[in-house]
Amino acid sequence: MRTPINELADGMTLAQAFQAADKQLRVNRQGGKYILLKLSDRTGTIAAMMWNADEATFDRFDRGDYIYCQGRTQVHNGALQIIVTQLERMDAHEVDANDFDRFDSGQADQHVARLQELLATLTQPFLQRLAAAYLEDNDFMDQFRLAAAAVSNHHAYPGGLLHHTVNMMELVRLISPRYSELDTDLLMMGAFLHDLGKIDELKASGEISYTDRGQLLGHIVIGIQLLGEKIQQVERDSGESFPTNLRYHLEHLVVSHHGTQEYGSPKIPVTLEAVALHHIDNLDAKLASYTSIIGRDVAADGNWTNYNPSIGRKLWKG
Repeated sequence: MRTPINELADGMTLAQAFQAADKQLRVNRQGGKYILLKLSDRTGTIAAMMWNADEATFDRFDRGDYIYCQGRTQVHNGALQIIVTQLERMDAHEVDANDFDRFDSGQADQHVARLQELLATLTQPFLQRLAAAYLEDNDFMDQFRLAAAAVSNHHAYPGGLLHHTVNMMELVRLISPRYSELDTDLLMMGAFLHDLGKIDELKASGEISYTDRGQLLGHIVIGIQLLGEKIQQVERDSGESFPTNLRYHLEHLVVSHHGTQEYGSPKIPVTLEAVALHHIDNLDAKLASYTSIIGRDVAADGNWTNYNPSIGRKLWKG
């Protein structure tokens, strides 16, 4: 019986299947070769190393393959990793697919139902029609259910984008009534639209990675293109022109939601709704990311995580 990644601990001896999420053949300072791996299962990912490797071993399997690994776990720089001593490629029929499928269809169904309820609260007629154009697009919704919100930072799993989007829309419901200056319909639609370009930016099947289109354009540009297509559809179906000013405000919400140009936004937020959307997005992403850091931490100090250089701090986990 295999031990899930989220249950691994320091000093364990392993002989079990993983999925090869990534692999790199590297050379150390002494000229020796080693394989750097990222192994995954349905509970998460873990780094692994195989020392004294060669091209033949590296070529024995591809990214996405199942591999049988023998080795041991150890803590390095505060993170758990696996030192692999032996590995072999496995055929798909040799593993239980349930050990590796990270998509929770039941949870996705619940999130889709809640998404429909939240979009049903819109009162502006053109926003109602725009929401319907997305919801009634079966191909789009199938992709949306499966999409991840990121490769590694937050909600980085199949269905993560839908989860993140619904979380943000729930926050809009809580926050918007406190500030009468905000246009609740506009902010709700912005929360729905802001990351939809990730459906085409990231690969939904196999290990999460960037598509060619995602690498070349990014999710903000893709999201604006998708929005333009849906607005054209609304205009065709209704026989009316979509309000130009409303379109500009929706586009601004998408292009400014990262908050600063340093973090990839072509424009910084200049409307109240855009400012609110950026902070709602950042709140949900940060809490998800930090919760994940706490969950993966293997520090000996029970109250604090190891220092994490990516966020510049330890986190309280007591």
